[in-house]
Amino acid sequence: MSSDSLWVQSAQQFQQVFGESWQRALQAFQQIELPALAGTDAAPAIRLAPDKLQTLQKQYVEEAAKLWAEGLLAQQPPSDKRFAGEGWSSNPVAAFSAAAYLLNARTLMGLTDAIEGDEKTRAQVRFGVEQWIAAMAPSNFLAFNAEAQRKAIETRGESIAKGMANLMHDMRQGHVSMTDESLFEVGRNVATTEGAVVYENALFQLIEYKPLTDKVFERPFLLVPPCINKFYILDLQPENSLIRYSVAQGHHTFVVSWRNPDQSLADKTWDDYVEHGAMQAIAVVREITGASQINALGFCVGGTILSNALAVYAARGEEPVTSATFLTTLIDFTDTGILDVFISEASVRMRELQMGQGGLMKGKDLACTFSFLRPNDLVWNYVVGNYLKGETPPPFDLLYWNSDSTNLPGPFYAWYLRNTYLENNMVQPGKLTVCGEKLDLRKVKLPVYIYGSREDHIVPITAAYASTQVLPGKKRFVMGASGHIAGVINPPSANKRMHWVREDGKFPASLDAWLEGATEHKGSWWPDWSDWLAGHAGRQVAAPKRYGKGAKFKVIEPAPGRYVKQKA
Repeated sequence: MSSDSLWVQSAQQFQQVFGESWQRALQAFQQIELPALAGTDAAPAIRLAPDKLQTLQKQYVEEAAKLWAEGLLAQQPPSDKRFAGEGWSSNPVAAFSAAAYLLNARTLMGLTDAIEGDEKTRAQVRFGVEQWIAAMAPSNFLAFNAEAQRKAIETRGESIAKGMANLMHDMRQGHVSMTDESLFEVGRNVATTEGAVVYENALFQLIEYKPLTDKVFERPFLLVPPCINKFYILDLQPENSLIRYSVAQGHHTFVVSWRNPDQSLADKTWDDYVEHGAMQAIAVVREITGASQINALGFCVGGTILSNALAVYAARGEEPVTSATFLTTLIDFTDTGILDVFISEASVRMRELQMGQGGLMKGKDLACTFSFLRPNDLVWNYVVGNYLKGETPPPFDLLYWNSDSTNLPGPFYAWYLRNTYLENNMVQPGKLTVCGEKLDLRKVKLPVYIYGSREDHIVPITAAYASTQVLPGKKRFVMGASGHIAGVINPPSANKRMHWVREDGKFPASLDAWLEGATEHKGSWWPDWSDWLAGHAGRQVAAPKRYGKGAKFKVIEPAPGRYVKQKA
């Protein structure tokens, strides 16, 4: 056969292979289900801009031609970490399949930018496409994963046997293992700061911690963690525990340990968590310590609950809290980042019909949603390691906590979705009635410390900063590096990352404008916060010698208590 004939045959084969790939890409696009409309009939038709589509097709064909011309022998494994390792580099066919996959992935993502319509629709489609792309990676399948195949040969099949055992184990426990969970136990090697449960009701236990100093500040300190996941993210290990750090700084420290809801709590509402949760905890701390005012901290959803409690107090003319700290907290829900793709009138209405009058939002469903916000890192990475390679993931306390999911009461969850993510009602004075009071955050005039993480995908840094425009009192805003958890859990001893502060007391409308006057500081933001909190904690008094107070608030059990050990 002549060289010309070979070229014609190759060209025809190229056109057939990549022409079919292009058509499959377009067909797959039409099948993308918008996350916010899943299970409804409200999904709009997806239309693509013809000019962008033409440009994208031309680019695709050019890149595909280049890939084809290089041939198998010229292929090098892509820089993508999913295709790292000697198995990929020593197998040209595997390297070619990875390169072709990445070309198709880029093309599909390019199609999302060609969608005609509003930005939210594009974001929803982009999210769906990202999920499909992540799931279809050749690294996820033993038949295509050269590295897993290489390991199976080297171990004479032992890795496959271990992978099957890991798969059966994870099926029994109901979730993919991100760490070796057998190495951790709440109260033994996580959540170990010494203390005692001194109060409990149906929603929470109140933990009082043993002082580490001879004297403590006269105003006690209460932490309100999120009810999504468990409080011990603030007390993983002694060296990275924000709770232990606050105790060591001389604060008489208490924490709310939310109960993991079962059917007995399936009718609990947002009002219940505000009044019988945060507000009740504040009342008990004041009664135990005899303090007229306390300092409080809210983390994530715990901060949103705390902000509502403070607004209820303000409406009633009460001031039991002298200062508040908000860590990665949404109060103004104008910018909710990637989570906005799940929110629409149709999806929220569906949740209201499902569980608005009672029921549970299952913890495993919430955990799955958050994991798929980063599918390659938090899902498929472990599928490949655990099942295809038969590896046991290394011990990691944060990932153990991440897997320890919590349920939510249905009425609480449905109300939260509508009034925050969908309608952003909290920042509309008088729009909401919470605990019988019209909510007006303009009346919450106490000093506040607001922290946001620069790379946070749960509470975007712009959303954390937006609280400075809502709360009218004296403020300090700090931006830290990293994400939703790693940015917060950044102890000084680690000497990692950096944070930004601005000392002139100005809070312009945008974060970018604020950053123009901000200064970068190396290391943890904790000392900055500790200095600020000390300024609102009053004088120092002798540390208490025992937990609780009298017969009314006796020790129920040692910290961390039994509520935090309840599984979803």
